[in-house]
Amino acid sequence: MHYVNASHSLEESSSHVELRQLDIFRILAHELNFTKASKRAHCVQSNVSVQIRAMEQELGVPLFERLGQQVRLTAHGSLLLPYAERILRLLEEANSVTRGGENPVGTLVIGSPESVLTYRLPPVLKLFRAKYPQVELVFRGVGSTELMSDLERGELDLGLVIDDGLKDARLHVEALCPEPMVLVTQADHPLQSHARVGARDLAGYTFLLTDAGCAYRSKLERALAQSNIQPKTVMEFTSVETIKQCAALGMGIACLPALVVEQELAAGKLATLQWSGPALTMKTLVAWHKDKWLSPAMTAFLMLLREHLSPDTLKNRSTNSIKHQGFSVNSTAKTLAVS
Repeated sequence: MHYVNASHSLEESSSHVELRQLDIFRILAHELNFTKASKRAHCVQSNVSVQIRAMEQELGVPLFERLGQQVRLTAHGSLLLPYAERILRLLEEANSVTRGGENPVGTLVIGSPESVLTYRLPPVLKLFRAKYPQVELVFRGVGSTELMSDLERGELDLGLVIDDGLKDARLHVEALCPEPMVLVTQADHPLQSHARVGARDLAGYTFLLTDAGCAYRSKLERALAQSNIQPKTVMEFTSVETIKQCAALGMGIACLPALVVEQELAAGKLATLQWSGPALTMKTLVAWHKDKWLSPAMTAFLMLLREHLSPDTLKNRSTNSIKHQGFSVNSTAKTLAVS
């Protein structure tokens, strides 16, 4: 392929890059597959190729490396992607303002880890969809580190995560509710006979943990380090559900948010250890870029989050659930508090 002079400035050529081309570029950058990209862009595969080549000719640089049907971004493509995301998001915001006025419409892109999306958000999503059916909700799985960079690049409107706090001057961060953590094992684990379990009692046991760098894993590791304890063996997983299943099979000790193991504790599949170490309670946080325009859709979603994830609301919901299921859990004795 022939490319025009790379010194040909973006300023000179930008007027020839169409919004449709930017949209196709963004889709292909995420899918990295021409067939999948054409389906998402609602066009034939050849049109995706034509539009990408046209952009590359206009900008004077290759945006993708082609490996058959598979592609990957070049360095130039990686640099362009966040700008394309911002331009298209700004266009969507402008459309929302002019089309819906103060009524929530358009697309809302939310980043969240598995635990928050699965165990905290469903009641909020149900209400939001019922009240604002014209808003399209898009969810992306992210952790604390990814969330901050994705918000900065404009790839997310809102982010929810379990952490102590997100220290970034570019973000507005709001705490919604506390999240107690628990150490859980198979019911007949040797440590279940201990009235209290401290850091030194855990030495020599296998731990079932999330990825390194995860906020609540880091907090547990810091708590153990205070007593100069390091886990003998760590089995690392990306899925909370997998960790629960492995713990129930007696493969090790898991440190998970209390909200994700409620059903397993009630059924006797897992049991909590009576942790006596430093408190590990964290918080569910919601964050957005400080320069982000709060659209009616974002504002409505934030209001529902504040209403339904407040400590009082969750306490009442938990009390009603316990009464309904006919069991009780000593949360004070057994809580320690995912990203």
